[in-house]
Amino acid sequence: MRKSILFDLDMPKWVLFFYPIIKKLKKLGHNVIITSRGGKGYTELNKVIELYNLDYTSIGEYGGSSLEGKLRASLYRMEKLIEIVKNVDAVISGCVVDVNRVAFGFGIPVYNFYDIPLSDYRTNFKRALPQARLTIPLATKMFKPFVVPDEIFLRFGLERDQIIEYKFIDPLIWLKDFKFDKNYVENFYKKYKIDRKKFTIVVREEEYKSSYVNKKYPFLYEALPEIHKKFNANIIIIPRYESDYLKKEFPFAYVIEEKIKLQHLLKDADLFIGGGGTINTESCFLGTPTISTRSFISHYDKWQIDNGLMVWVDNKEYLFKNIELAKEKKLIPNLKALDKMEVDIDLLIEKILN
Repeated sequence: MRKSILFDLDMPKWVLFFYPIIKKLKKLGHNVIITSRGGKGYTELNKVIELYNLDYTSIGEYGGSSLEGKLRASLYRMEKLIEIVKNVDAVISGCVVDVNRVAFGFGIPVYNFYDIPLSDYRTNFKRALPQARLTIPLATKMFKPFVVPDEIFLRFGLERDQIIEYKFIDPLIWLKDFKFDKNYVENFYKKYKIDRKKFTIVVREEEYKSSYVNKKYPFLYEALPEIHKKFNANIIIIPRYESDYLKKEFPFAYVIEEKIKLQHLLKDADLFIGGGGTINTESCFLGTPTISTRSFISHYDKWQIDNGLMVWVDNKEYLFKNIELAKEKKLIPNLKALDKMEVDIDLLIEKILN
């Protein structure tokens, strides 16, 4: 039976993750509707959707860094989503609060995918993410990677048969068939006049405006001028939010405002330093030396650290030490760890449709 399925996207990661699932559902004849939360102050999401040539409707905004702003933005989005959600057969999201609440109100099945219910790699529920508390209990089915314990979702009130485990960490779904394009990245270097003969470091900020990050950690920002001088390095910054302040604070860096297929740049870089989650995983899975400066360690971070795919640092001294190792080509991700994982999109589709 042909179904109408809504995908509500709130960050670029979900565009990449759901893209092969959306393509397969369309091929099977189902009606796929895509909505996004990518307005003022967070335009990156919609740019990525457009990069992948997907039709979508942008509804609402991120809400900024204040709790009141987030709440008002969420309430506004819920009201606007009502007319779309009430006419679909199922809703799929990465635990987006707004669409979960509306779908639950209409009694429409909610299928959530989530790899980071806690900002912690143990089961400390004091570190539960706000969106996890507001969405996981509403899920009809909860899809999660093997690295996150079932216990967490059971404690959120789900039954064991509602939890669907898949055998990979999320970025592998779009990286397993990745083909590196040398011309693509060389054209990028030419456009920004980047001398690729120099040691090249790509940098990504943490999501410091997100509700699950306690504060903006300064040590990476403080270290960047020293890294530039000490290692005679190209510093390429991929902004998380606004870019003007980055250009002003780091005039020696290349601040990339346009949306590019970042995987090619990550694959070609000599080193990646990131405060995020998904992009750190992409980098190390692509075989690039990867240093995490995230303010916490999630379950999938811990698996990647334990399996020698990336290192985690929380101070400048350890950061410089690992940059030196990368420059000497002694910081090498253990790609054999990827053999422990398996992507089965057909299984995910089956669990969504049945």
